[in-house]
Amino acid sequence: MNFKKIYTISFILIMGILSACQKKDIANNGATVTGLTKKQKTTASSVGDVVGKVTVGYQGWFAAIGDGSPINLWWHWADPNNQAPTSTSIRIKSWPDVREYTSTYQTAFANLNNGQPATLFSSFTDQTVNTQFSWMQQNGIDCAALQRFNPTGGEGPVRDAITAKVKTAAEATGRKFYIMYDVGYWTNMQSEIKTDWTNKMSAYTSSSAYAKQNGKPVVCIWGFGFNDEGHPWSAAVCLDVINWFKSQGCYVIGGVPAYWRDTTASEVRPGFLATYNALNMISPWMIGKIGTIAEANSFYNDHQVGDQAYCNANGIDYQPCVLPGDLQLRQRVHGDLMWTQFYNLVRGGAQGLYISMFDEYNEGNQIAKTTENSSFVPAGSSFLSLDEDGTACSADYYLRLTGDGGKMLKGQIALTATRPTQPIVSTGGSVPIGQSVTFKGSSNSLYVSSENGTQAMNCNRTAAGGWEHFTVVDAGGGKVALQSQGKYVSSENGTQAITCNRTSIGAWEQFDWVNNSDGTVSFRGNNGKYVSSENGTQAMTCNRATIGGWESFWLNQ
Repeated sequence: MNFKKIYTISFILIMGILSACQKKDIANNGATVTGLTKKQKTTASSVGDVVGKVTVGYQGWFAAIGDGSPINLWWHWADPNNQAPTSTSIRIKSWPDVREYTSTYQTAFANLNNGQPATLFSSFTDQTVNTQFSWMQQNGIDCAALQRFNPTGGEGPVRDAITAKVKTAAEATGRKFYIMYDVGYWTNMQSEIKTDWTNKMSAYTSSSAYAKQNGKPVVCIWGFGFNDEGHPWSAAVCLDVINWFKSQGCYVIGGVPAYWRDTTASEVRPGFLATYNALNMISPWMIGKIGTIAEANSFYNDHQVGDQAYCNANGIDYQPCVLPGDLQLRQRVHGDLMWTQFYNLVRGGAQGLYISMFDEYNEGNQIAKTTENSSFVPAGSSFLSLDEDGTACSADYYLRLTGDGGKMLKGQIALTATRPTQPIVSTGGSVPIGQSVTFKGSSNSLYVSSENGTQAMNCNRTAAGGWEHFTVVDAGGGKVALQSQGKYVSSENGTQAITCNRTSIGAWEQFDWVNNSDGTVSFRGNNGKYVSSENGTQAMTCNRATIGGWESFWLNQ
């Protein structure tokens, strides 16, 4: 008997069975995937601007009549959009917190429940985009995927303008951005997307802020393979577009259906798996697929584990969606739905995360600042605020939650199923909101002076007069502002001496009030640094990383 021949045949048969099992497990949407080799489990790409990073989907698509935009309509706010939004014409589900925008536009709603006018922002205003990117910077959000719809249509000029504004804001805040084409209902997509990239968008890749992965500029195409009338293209047409962008030296991400691997799913066009294999990164769309923690866990086990294994086995980076939940449908459970997704996907080995979305007030899935409570929504309206389930949340809560999810992805905090982010930042004690107070440096026992807003602030006064009194103002989100002589204290983002000359509250005019264990108080600016008295020997600053004697103050002494 030829034992060597029998052994060889048996070995071949066994390996064939193992290979078949491996393929079956990868193709299956189940949670268990076996048989992957060490090489197959290796990440397709090393850390770059999207791998190992958190990206937010950025619409930038709101406009208002009178904002100077080419469209000059209440774009994405109202329908019809040639009239100011009312309760019967509004297109958004959630009302934004607009306290940090210097330019807002009057709606036809009644005043807010706090008596303030019901106004909305415009994405066409430079300060709006700059403010929103500063929120990304403050919360460690790495990258924004700028949505770009059919630029040959009526919204083309305003989309072009927003792209330029995003570039400027990203460069100023150290964030990255890339173009994300949404190809829905784009009739001549196959040719026109190439022309648009060649003639317009490719120029942005020279910006220091344009996202690169594996040394290549990133571009995303959202919508290939969706089985509906808005996405009618064949797998061959879509493959042609993907390969064309790759021939231009791009790293190509595909925004694909949630069930992209399931050949029987009705939402996926047949025959697209080979087309998806040509992508550098796959990002399945999750809106509408989950709305509870149980659904998030089930979808992870039934689909996302298999997605990750398939991508690993085929050298594709995986960028699953994380969504906060529809606020108006009460899905958020004060952040627990979102954190469940962060935990599952990070432990599953996702190469990057895509937050859907940053400013999607239309679907109620935004993480950008949103009304904290009913006092900030129009009187008589049905908008829910972040405290809808009885848990008070600051306006910036979902930005902070996203920041912590990013830290867990990067290994900066330990993997944890328990949400580490508190809905409101605790100051450790009471805050005298609405009171006029004085501050004395704990190191030199001299009073802080606003200098009447005419020069940088100092901590060198022996007595407290009008310039040395400050009113503590609730700035929202658990933060305070300090007002003296009608002007607000500004941290100047820690880049120069602090002043008291601002007429409104923006990001630099907001501080965390910290009650120290010795009875003193400290102030942390939105740059994460503490205000320092500089011991009264020079103008005060906001650039200290820790609290020492010069960074603590006695209240009303």
